[in-house]
Amino acid sequence: MPPSPRVLVSSEALEQRVAELAAELDRDYRDREPPLCIGLLKGSVFFLVDLLKRMETEVEIDFLQTSSYRAGTAPGEVWIRKDVEIPLRGRDILLIEDIVDTGHTLRTVLDLLAHRGARQVKLCALLDKAAAREVQVPIDYCGFTIENRFVVGYGLDHDERYRNLPYIGFLEEDEA
Repeated sequence: MPPSPRVLVSSEALEQRVAELAAELDRDYRDREPPLCIGLLKGSVFFLVDLLKRMETEVEIDFLQTSSYRAGTAPGEVWIRKDVEIPLRGRDILLIEDIVDTGHTLRTVLDLLAHRGARQVKLCALLDKAAAREVQVPIDYCGFTIENRFVVGYGLDHDERYRNLPYIGFLEEDEA
């Protein structure tokens, strides 16, 4: 049986912060066209669902899946595995992500969405691992800033395990 991660952000703290973020987004998008909320698969799914369930503002939803871990890829090289299906031109986009660490993937995605004609792209990230940042990425809505450690739970995984934990946790160095 795999070891249980140690709790970094409790399920209660997640619930409270997600509700606060939903209120911020409702305030900012209240009198505007409904934003197109794009979740980055797979990690953002738990956060996206909880966040959007708490919002009162009308939204549209789509998904984008990227990969930067292919054999032979250079650092910062990003592949689109699943593209959005809703047209972006002239739209306000709210990109929803689980964690921002080095920034390489998100910088590529943000640039791609802007290149495709989005009117505005805002980033809502559950976790900001600022100490790991190599490329600057503007986080417009941030859940928590965390230290530079490998985290799991609430959508985040280690070899596809731990995603369904109701909290954010970390494994001890020798367990990861």
